[in-house]
Amino acid sequence: MFKNDKIRPKILLLLIILITTLTSCSVYKTFVNVSRLKFKIASVKDFKLLGFPLQDKSSYNDFGLEDIFKLTTALARGKMPASFVVNLAAKNPNDGKGGFAPTDITIESFPWKLFINNKEILSGNFDKPIKVPGVGQIKIIPLRVQFDLLKIFKNKSVRDIVDIALSIGGAKASASHVKIIAKPVLGTPFGKITYPKPITIVSQKFN
Repeated sequence: MFKNDKIRPKILLLLIILITTLTSCSVYKTFVNVSRLKFKIASVKDFKLLGFPLQDKSSYNDFGLEDIFKLTTALARGKMPASFVVNLAAKNPNDGKGGFAPTDITIESFPWKLFINNKEILSGNFDKPIKVPGVGQIKIIPLRVQFDLLKIFKNKSVRDIVDIALSIGGAKASASHVKIIAKPVLGTPFGKITYPKPITIVSQKFN
């Protein structure tokens, strides 16, 4: 009886250590997988320059004389407002495959800086948390951008400004001219995870 009383606490301790180890390992694996939320620029849409939609224009010559006059007048006044939408794609790997439990991730904060042709345009953040479900689908998050092109691209002609705008939002545009640098803060079942360093988000691949 005495021996059994000594053995039982040891067995119980071993069971506690084993359960704790297995649980910690599972939590760690899930934690690592949660931190693998990826982003890329899916597209740039609805680009407007001085209110002119650009999606059906390929070159400077597609603008009429009246449009060119308005653009030239705006250049002389020193203001060339532009706006567009960057569709940010978020990919959640926690879809229940590969031995990980399906886990929704909330983007609690997303301080970002937008660059066009490697020039910083403006910065911002999400105005509210955004949930990215763990269902194996890509979540599209629209970032609405408004700025003055002339404040960034100075000493440019009307044609230069139009060419820059068309390269991003015209009929033959490419999102490769745009990149975002961000440092996301994620909400998970284990608390908030802040990316250790900023990530660069481009259109070619998920980062």
